[in-house]
Amino acid sequence: MADYFVAVRMRKKFQCRNSATPQAFTLIELLVVVAIIAILAAMLLPTLSRAKIYAQSLGCLNNLKQLELCCHLYSSDYNDFLPPNQAGGFVSAPSSTNSPSVVTNVNSWCPGIAPMDATPDNVKIGLLFPYNSSLAIYHCPSDKSTVNGLPNLSRTRSYCMEISLNCDDALNTFRKYTEIKNPTPSGLFVFVDTQEDDIWDGTFGIFSPTSYWSDFWLDLAADRHNRGANLSFADGHVEHWKWKAPKNFQGSFWPANSDDDADDLHRLQQCVKPDVTW
Repeated sequence: MADYFVAVRMRKKFQCRNSATPQAFTLIELLVVVAIIAILAAMLLPTLSRAKIYAQSLGCLNNLKQLELCCHLYSSDYNDFLPPNQAGGFVSAPSSTNSPSVVTNVNSWCPGIAPMDATPDNVKIGLLFPYNSSLAIYHCPSDKSTVNGLPNLSRTRSYCMEISLNCDDALNTFRKYTEIKNPTPSGLFVFVDTQEDDIWDGTFGIFSPTSYWSDFWLDLAADRHNRGANLSFADGHVEHWKWKAPKNFQGSFWPANSDDDADDLHRLQQCVKPDVTW
């Protein structure tokens, strides 16, 4: 009998020790865990990508908000006058394949030629820079374009100012903030994301809805924010616009390439001075 009890105790002791010993995963179990992680990652990556795109667009909107604030501060300091908005490159005719001439006008909200400026010097001598000395507000976080001939150097500017505002190279532009009545300040766009293959000087050229060239893009808006662009308006607010058609650069002075593209162009033209002309 004593031997029986000893054997029972030994068996229970062995079972206790055995149960306390951690069990290793089998190969099948490990493969199942890896598969589950891979599935979860595949589900999360698109969400994370969309979140990144959204965050970059918010950063861009903030940049435009800051630039718009600089415009208001400039007007306050200069007897209601809007910042000069001087063009710096020209082509000879619609649909021309000629390269724009290089002309830099120092007396501008931001002089210089975006694809050629290897330093931020032109941004720093711009008339808005004293009101906000952050170089970052001139560059869209989603703009991956680089300086011509320098593939590792990001450009310093991604935005342009629309020609309705104090542009000597256009006729019938608004010179003072209080002149902005048609459209109203809430309906007149000022700064816009500019397509990286089209951006040149600091002026965004666009024809008015009544122009003979109303179906032509003079300068092309960007579509890097999920096929959309960000804009600021003269009253200080900013908006994200979704385009119907992709914005692919075909050349300066180029007609809209589809009905949807024309709709996008005409929508933008509703936010410029109706009688502004080049």
